[in-house]
Amino acid sequence: MNRELIVRSGSEAVDFALLKDGKLAELHNEQDNNDFSVGDVFLAKIRKPVTGLNAAFVNVGYEKDAFLHYHDLGPQLSTMLKFIKQVSSGRLKEYSLKNFPSEKDIDKHGSINDVIKANQSLLVQIVKEPISTKGPRISSELSLAGRFLVMVPFSDRVSVSQKIGSKEEKDRLKRLVKSIKPKGFGVIIRTVAEGKKVAELDKDLESLLNKWSALCKKLQRARPPAKVLIELNRASSILRDVFNDSFTGIHVDDETLFGQIQDYVAEIAPGKESIVKLYKSSVPIFEKFGIDRQIKTSFGRTASMSKGAYLIIEHTEAMHVVDVNSGNRSNKAKNQEDTALEVNLLAASEIARQLRLRDMGGIIVVDFIDMIKAAHRKKLFEHLRNEMKDDRAKHKILPPSKFGLVQITRQRVRPEMNIKTTEEDPNRVGQEIEAPIVLVDKINADLEKLLKGPKKDGSIILNLHPFIAAYITRGFPRGFPSMRSKWFMEHKKWIKIQPRDAYTYLEYRFKDKDGKTIY
Repeated sequence: MNRELIVRSGSEAVDFALLKDGKLAELHNEQDNNDFSVGDVFLAKIRKPVTGLNAAFVNVGYEKDAFLHYHDLGPQLSTMLKFIKQVSSGRLKEYSLKNFPSEKDIDKHGSINDVIKANQSLLVQIVKEPISTKGPRISSELSLAGRFLVMVPFSDRVSVSQKIGSKEEKDRLKRLVKSIKPKGFGVIIRTVAEGKKVAELDKDLESLLNKWSALCKKLQRARPPAKVLIELNRASSILRDVFNDSFTGIHVDDETLFGQIQDYVAEIAPGKESIVKLYKSSVPIFEKFGIDRQIKTSFGRTASMSKGAYLIIEHTEAMHVVDVNSGNRSNKAKNQEDTALEVNLLAASEIARQLRLRDMGGIIVVDFIDMIKAAHRKKLFEHLRNEMKDDRAKHKILPPSKFGLVQITRQRVRPEMNIKTTEEDPNRVGQEIEAPIVLVDKINADLEKLLKGPKKDGSIILNLHPFIAAYITRGFPRGFPSMRSKWFMEHKKWIKIQPRDAYTYLEYRFKDKDGKTIY
């Protein structure tokens, strides 16, 4: 599978599109004014512990207080508080933790009032960005993420990603990390560390230790609330988490960003920096790689799949609901059960993509088409799990119920990607309609079904609004084949186009030579 990262720079934000074999798999947006990104570390001040919630509201500098639950304090809280006090006062100049005495772990079933007090300074990390009316969700159990390892200060535990299947490889990695791990730091071994040599792991660990030292130096001069560690920019964090040998290109339309990304790729994958390319064409980068078109057809209430099947995605206050529809799908399946399985498997792949693309989180309920056979329901469940195995967000999938419902929980740490796909209707002031690209895709799909049906040998006349007729009969950009020419080359049939002034912008009809509507 070929992967490409397309980076579009704007005046106030940077957009990142991850393509897998040319298909949009992930879309991220980084605002210049986002001061509370996941991974950022702050020296914060406890504002008010709340006994009833067993949590505290914490001032990190955001307009709303951050929320810190007792279970997110981390067992080594007492050790951290002692360390902060000594570093902030200037009494401690050694940041390695090698000789720093550990305090007793806090009781995992204890009370918030027993361990922290109002106006106390505390190191916290953003684990969930501000969403809607809520402030950030934070943790005081810090974790510094590298390419292969995650370093956890004030801990001694070494653990390995569950996604590494081989027990021998897990044991090998654990043994290597224990041999190079400094005292006072725990380490989580990431999935991408599989097969790596000790030199690569040691280099990653050294980089994380330098990051920790930089954090501690800022701590000396910081006055809460203050940011003491900035997470990597979104491009670098995406590359850190997903970069592998299947990447064939990283295209950037900004010279400064190009240099930063090239340097980072040279650091994490020496010799691969040549795949980073500066895009200089006058055609916008997202248009050139077909991303704008995919955004228009992938977001919105309805998400189309192949051969007429589609999803309806609804958002409520409590959950997301996805309905799977076969449409007027025609296929070679022998019976309804086989058709349902085929559509459901197709929908499972698209749902896994949509969850990543929109970064949907919380509870997602999917209403698949009912299937009678238990073997088919099991096949669907396993297929959905397999499609979601590359999803970096924590998630859990329950098997299909008797009613065909599948429940998914997916971690949400950033606001959901919500893109407007409708446009102003030129015929009716104040009204909105689907984007023309979505309409043209529907016409394409309907024509394909029509040409496979009983009317495929007769004349076909397409009646539609003059604006859309002009788009279909003329080549865009200038000099390129028109949509109608492409139809002729693909289907070997000439479609007659008839503009109709009385039609609304979205209206179209397929007719035969006698003027009778056939679709």
